[in-house]
Amino acid sequence: MKYKIVADSSCNIVSGEDSTFASVPMKIVAEREYVDDANLDVAQMVEDLKQYKGKSGSSCPNVGEWLEAFGDAEEVFGITISKHLSGSYNAARHAADTYMAEHPERKVFIFDSLATGPEMMMLAQKIRQCEDAGDDFETTKEKVLDYHNHLHTLFCLESMNNLARNGRVNIAVAKIAGMLGIRVAGEAKGGQVAPVHKPRGLRKTTQMLVDMVRERGFRDGGYIRVAHCFAEEAAADFREALLAEFPNARFMLEPTTALCSYYAEVGGLIIGFEGAFNTHNDNRLF
Repeated sequence: MKYKIVADSSCNIVSGEDSTFASVPMKIVAEREYVDDANLDVAQMVEDLKQYKGKSGSSCPNVGEWLEAFGDAEEVFGITISKHLSGSYNAARHAADTYMAEHPERKVFIFDSLATGPEMMMLAQKIRQCEDAGDDFETTKEKVLDYHNHLHTLFCLESMNNLARNGRVNIAVAKIAGMLGIRVAGEAKGGQVAPVHKPRGLRKTTQMLVDMVRERGFRDGGYIRVAHCFAEEAAADFREALLAEFPNARFMLEPTTALCSYYAEVGGLIIGFEGAFNTHNDNRLF
């Protein structure tokens, strides 16, 4: 096999359409372990966690799982959730070093998405486009790194409890938002979760998200990918508002799988899109 794209399951895709893509499962650990793969009933997991009052968290794929996913590809492109949110990137890097030591003629590069969810699959699609066009390994890597610099991730959450409990956001911010019953909107900045706005009401939230997308350089005809955690209405409202301003936008909607469902929680949206140069996506700085 010439090339393979391997992403951890925070990309919200847990099975490949063909042999050139593989998803390595993250895990949610609570009263039991939930493996983020095609066999998991995400709705049941969410319901279980609502009833569970104990400590919960997530764990990343280990080095062996990454190595197994690499298979026997001559070229491997790995994509991980931000290294500031998980150990997945470090595990993937160790796997890459091991793979290349065992097979000196093969090549591996790991992209730290500095985000999660839709942006990861946008990187995967760009890799596939380059490889299918005949680009060599180094050219593909450089083109995708450049593309990454023009991607953005926003989020809009009804709850940040799981993020706060696991040290991803400030506990005080999460508690205040919960007490006031307001949504929190923010963005990925240098691989960190950065709350920006706390709008009240779905209509104000929807318009604010469209404003944030525009302000970050999205243009009509651009690609935007939205993952929702059991939030069909909010996602549909956002799509309608976005297409009213950008009627030719290439819009894709998908459900979150286990990892993103755990952190986005019910009602959450994660939005990845193409825009202006994003200094917060420079892997050399973060």
